[in-house]
Parts: sequence; structure tokens; C-alpha cells
Amino acid sequence: MPRLEERNVTTSGLAVTTMGLGGTGLGNMYRATDPRVAHDTVHAAFANGLRYFDTAPVYGFGLAETRLGEAIRALPRREIVISSKVGYDLVPIPESEVKPVLWDDAPAFRADFDYSRDAVLRSIESSLRRLGTDYIDMLAIHDPDEAIHFAKGEDPYARSRFQEAMDGAYPVLDELRSQGVIKAIGVGINQWQMLSDFVEAGQFDYFLLAGRYTLLEQEPLATLFPACERKGTRLVIGGPYNSGILATGAVQGATFNTRNAPQDVLERVARLNAVCESHKVPLAAAALQFPLVHKLVVSVIPGARSVAELEQNLQYMHWSIPVGLWSDLRNEGLIDPAAPLPNGAG
Repeated sequence: MPRLEERNVTTSGLAVTTMGLGGTGLGNMYRATDPRVAHDTVHAAFANGLRYFDTAPVYGFGLAETRLGEAIRALPRREIVISSKVGYDLVPIPESEVKPVLWDDAPAFRADFDYSRDAVLRSIESSLRRLGTDYIDMLAIHDPDEAIHFAKGEDPYARSRFQEAMDGAYPVLDELRSQGVIKAIGVGINQWQMLSDFVEAGQFDYFLLAGRYTLLEQEPLATLFPACERKGTRLVIGGPYNSGILATGAVQGATFNTRNAPQDVLERVARLNAVCESHKVPLAAAALQFPLVHKLVVSVIPGARSVAELEQNLQYMHWSIPVGLWSDLRNEGLIDPAAPLPNGAG
């Protein structure tokens, strides 16, 4: 396969590959992943040129970081960029209190939001221990909206810990960055509206935006992206398949941003897919490559819970897409007129 491009996250030269490995699968999101399969997936990612691995303490209540740490012990650490997050305090609980949640077969913890200085420092120390490394390259403030997944018309500020994050977590991360302990700081969140406040309130190197700039959604183009360009903040795009529908297509039971896809989304995806099929391009390939056309986007990080899923994502990443596909999508009104397209796409 062709070599993956690298793009700079910081002006000091920290770069990530344009495709990274999202860590939720390593943390047993929705269903358990065999530890050996998790290990093999990380090694297959490295063997295929991925050098960027994203994780977080809350993914599997420490499980994702532990598994990533175990897998990278046999890999050259200096060739790898790891991003993790702060904002969740993992509190041990009795096994009897464990309830079915997002993370299947996870350790007995609950996750409490805590953006205080002490909690952030404690979180970083715990992440370093689980990862088995003495440094983390990139750290983001995690879910300052309490991980709400709001639908159209709902209030993205319904639950906000913006001020707590800026008063507590941001000064710590900024201090560690100035000392060279970490190379880049950011915010990881499922919405763009609150990021429009963060970009003005601090000096962030990157935002990890889950969804919101995908083949289905380009709302941040009008407000957030110009502010990021002005402040020099780069973007990592998580959830490039919008929780599944851009990988599966408009099938029965398709999920859009963690919920069952509404009818208007199903219809739009069907139209997107028809244009892709006319150019003999898988919908998932167009979805994975689209965000990277924008100069602010440094990487897309689809999750993979097996070597087969990883290899499928790589195939989509390297799929040759004719420029006419992008032109047709724009002409059909399926992507924002302000979204950049590859050279020659009109």
C-alpha cells in the first residue's frame, strides 16, 4: 500500500499520520474485544504505516490504555504519537455495582467528571502507568459537555463544564506544554459549538472532533474552522463514519451519531451512496477521505477492533477516487459549497 502522509499538529514539528487508530475498540466499546486481537490490531496498524494512536482513560475504564501500552512495548516508542485525554476520574466500585454500560466486560470503575488541577495530574500519572510510557505526546480535555449526543434542535450547552475545564484543566496542560512535558494540547468532544468558545478562550494545538465534519455534516465550516485557522488550531476527526451509517449505508438499523438514523439522514445517505456507486467508489472510502481534503484536518481516526477492520479502513483510505465524484456531490447539493475539494474537482 502507498505510504501514509504525515501532517503537522504543531509549528514545532509534531506530526501525525493522516490515518490513526481510534482507541474505543480496544476498550470494548459495545462488545468485548479479545486481548490478543487487540494486540494484533495495534501491531498491524504499525506494520501498515500508522504512527498515531488515540486513547483515553474512560475507554473501557482504563482497558484501552492498558492494551495499547502492552502492544507498543515491542514497538519503537519514538516513532509513535499517542494522544490521550483528561477530565474523567476513574473511581473504583464494588463488582456488585457494575451495570451494563457503553463498555462491555470492563473493570469495576465508574467515571466521574473532574477537571480540577489535582484530578488532571492524577489522571495523567495513571495514564502513563497504564500505557507503560514516560510521556504522552498529545493531551486533550475530554467531554466538557458531559458527552451529550444532541439531535438537531437540541441545546449543545445543555450540560457544560466549559468554565471548569478552562479554570482547572487548561492551565495544567498549558504549563506542561510550556515545560516540554507534552507536545500538544487540545479538546476532545462530540460537538463543534462549544469548540467555538474554546478556540477563543485558550491557545490549543488541536481539537479532536468526533463527527461534525464528515461527508454528512459540515456545519463547522462557517464559524469554527475560520477561528481555528486564525488561531493555528488543527483538527483530528474521530467518527468519520458518523457512528456507522457512512460505512454501512442506509440499511435498516443504521446508526447515525450513536442513535438510529432518522428518515432524512437515511435518504441523504442513499443519495450519497448513489453518486459514489456511479463512480465505482465505496461510500466508506469517500467518507474516510473527505475530511482530509481540508487543510486544517491532520488525521482521521476510525476505530478498529480487529486486523480485518483495520485493513478494510486502509483499503478505503488508499482507494483512488476520481475528482468527478466530488464535483457530482457538490452539484447534487450533498456537500457544503464552502467545503474544499481536491484540485481539479471544480
